[in-house]
Amino acid sequence: MALRVHLLACAFGLGSWVAVNGLWVELPLIVNALPEGWELPSYLTVIIQLANLGPLLVTLMHKLRPGRLNERAVIYSVLSIGIASCILLVFFWDKTTVVAGASRSTAFFIITFFLSLVDCTSSVTFLPFMMQLPAKYITTYFIGEGLSGFIPGVIALAQGVGMAKCVNSSHTSGNHSDEEVWSLQTQYLPPNFSTEVFFSFLAAMMCISLAASIGLNRLPRTYELSTENLVPDTVGPISSGLDNPAAETDGKKNEQEGKEKSKPLLAEPQYSIPELVFMYLLVVWVNALTNGLLPSVQTYSCMSYGNLAYHLSAALASVANPVACTIAMFFQSRSLMFLCVLTVLGSGFGGYNMAMAALSPCPLLRGSALGEAIIVLSWLLFTGTLSYVKVMVGVILRDRSHSALVWCGAAAQVGSLVGSVTMFPLVNVYRLFKSGDFCNTECPL
Repeated sequence: MALRVHLLACAFGLGSWVAVNGLWVELPLIVNALPEGWELPSYLTVIIQLANLGPLLVTLMHKLRPGRLNERAVIYSVLSIGIASCILLVFFWDKTTVVAGASRSTAFFIITFFLSLVDCTSSVTFLPFMMQLPAKYITTYFIGEGLSGFIPGVIALAQGVGMAKCVNSSHTSGNHSDEEVWSLQTQYLPPNFSTEVFFSFLAAMMCISLAASIGLNRLPRTYELSTENLVPDTVGPISSGLDNPAAETDGKKNEQEGKEKSKPLLAEPQYSIPELVFMYLLVVWVNALTNGLLPSVQTYSCMSYGNLAYHLSAALASVANPVACTIAMFFQSRSLMFLCVLTVLGSGFGGYNMAMAALSPCPLLRGSALGEAIIVLSWLLFTGTLSYVKVMVGVILRDRSHSALVWCGAAAQVGSLVGSVTMFPLVNVYRLFKSGDFCNTECPL
């Protein structure tokens, strides 16, 4: 029975962010087919932020009508919407309509909003649902959540999206002389399997998650509401004391019995108000970079080196995120100085990525294997280092109190919103970043 529950918990976590992660790793193929082109990621970052309407409504329901929200029904509805949206993407992802005289990917944007709504809402519904099970299964759920980014990245690598080559093509000059002009054109080779197949794969993963949630709901009642096992006995008096000082007296006996085990917990460093403010600012900054500023210009940063560089950057960055989170589970450093150094390092990689986007379509070392390797490695290290920082700050604030963790989530959303809203006009209104054709762009030596 235990193995079955672990499998169900992992499969359930798989559906948390698989749709949005899948969209990002498929962008190297999508940007070449949709009219927005290189501007497409900046639209997606704003759409994802708008989808935070879902968790906001769920939170308001919990506050205004506590106990009235049917959590299971919400989860079933959310996953069903996700499945329907993935299926709709299969048929309509490349359909366009004319808006204000320009061709727009209206269907893709609308479906992406609902997919983002599903994934954002999962953050405030899936984990509370898992709290009904013993704590050991929550760890398995987080493994599944990590796989929601890892598996699409691996599938995208197998798909081989974004491969391109330069070919000579001819056309008439159009000056009534019928003179034939030869020029280099970028020809995109077909991937190992189509975008429609990839979206079908995302729909299948969402179906697996829905089936797992149904399976978890049908477990014997003995597995439900095991709140006494959610934390070790030695943690009980400590955690209850944080919320209720009077509970400290009642927990002294248990604290003495578990003195050996509780000593490391009691030895956790106490952080001052300025240090806490610094951590919240760190969360805002890191999320502004990883969820708003840099994703909006990833096409400009990578596409100038070729579609292969963009493909590898997107796919490997998606894999780096869960790997960094896994490392944080086993190698934890709560030193603020160390986290600050990592943030500066990650920001440096982000700065290089942004600089290459600003230099587009003629970034440094364009057309060389070294330039491609550096930009891919830079995106990989940017994502990995800052993902580790986000996890460790969350761990520190989680151990402090529940409200500290709530404010951490709020700071993350503020950073993501500020980053995406800042970049959208810079990319789409002021046109500070320039696109170009890999084969036709002439750059100065």
